[in-house]
Amino acid sequence: MPANQATLYGIKNCDTMKKARAWLDERGVAYEFHDYKAAGIDRTRLKGWVRSVGWETLLNRAGTTFRKLPDGDKAGLDEGRAIALMLDQPSMIKRPVLEVAGGLLVGFNVETYAKTFAGR
Repeated sequence: MPANQATLYGIKNCDTMKKARAWLDERGVAYEFHDYKAAGIDRTRLKGWVRSVGWETLLNRAGTTFRKLPDGDKAGLDEGRAIALMLDQPSMIKRPVLEVAGGLLVGFNVETYAKTFAGR
């Protein structure tokens, strides 16, 4: 990925995604948007994210999709099962995920984004 290239992953109509996109747009940060609800998520990319930040960080346990799962699907989660759930239902991936040169940001935090894009 080029040094100034960023890709924002998430779902178009998510409120947190709207905040992240507005923050980036207001500061003129160029990024590509990947709607993983419409376009899915690549297994290799998801596994790379898991290696980088851990499945516990990526899996959105607070979201409606996860909470609606049968208790048996939620019990005893491990990396393999979490990856399978996120591939099957990408809306279970915490949003947004922002790939930037040198890092991966999960969730939207103004301070973290400001530090990441300082000087750009």
